Amino acid sequence: MTDTKEQVLSFLEKCEELKSCKFIMATTKIKDLLKCIVNCPELYRLFETVTRKFDYNAAKEQCLISVDDGVLPQSYVMLPQTVGARLAFIFCLLVEFDKNTLNFNDFLRKYFAYDGSYFASYQAFCNIIIKGLQDCVSQVFKEQLDALPETAPDTHAAEVASALGVALSQEMDFIVNCGIPEEDKQNGAKILSQLAKALEKGDEELIDALVCGYNYFVLRLGCVSDGIAELIRLIEEFEKSL
Repeated sequence: MTDTKEQVLSFLEKCEELKSCKFIMATTKIKDLLKCIVNCPELYRLFETVTRKFDYNAAKEQCLISVDDGVLPQSYVMLPQTVGARLAFIFCLLVEFDKNTLNFNDFLRKYFAYDGSYFASYQAFCNIIIKGLQDCVSQVFKEQLDALPETAPDTHAAEVASALGVALSQEMDFIVNCGIPEEDKQNGAKILSQLAKALEKGDEELIDALVCGYNYFVLRLGCVSDGIAELIRLIEEFEKSL
């Protein structure tokens, strides 16, 4: 059980690295993620099972959607509903990027077109595709991941941490889609990414420094989201549990 848990946590960490890396490093991180699957027996068995009878070409027709109403053509991704099909589809999609049978940049430009920016498109891709992969793997291995030490869990702290994760994700979406210059979007996303890592490590001094820096950042640029007050409240609440 411990080995399985370690394998899955390692994989989820690779997913986080992919989500937080610079766009230019994305294809390299995708390759690392696929290597992690190959090198982890439990994950390898999982993806071998879900892809065994999976019709990827048929799935692409259903999941990669293009609509042309004569006014504003648009394309988007709709992931399969079941966990197994979703895992299989995302895995096959990542393999296509790795082999370059489907160009990653072209895919982003077509299905995640945000402000004509690769940075914003990449963030949207991660929020849907990579987070979808993380959620499915976490669901499949929920029993192993939920294995806890003998001490009773702090349910309130867990609830705060969960709400904080959602608030950070929403703040990231706000920054990458607001009207500030592209370079500022990247700087804001970088602060939030580092803040998420500091929260994970429980580094209170760094958390406080990043919160102060982010406050200054949004006030200077005039891009204050509706959710920032709740985000800061949750961070303060989270720090009480450290």
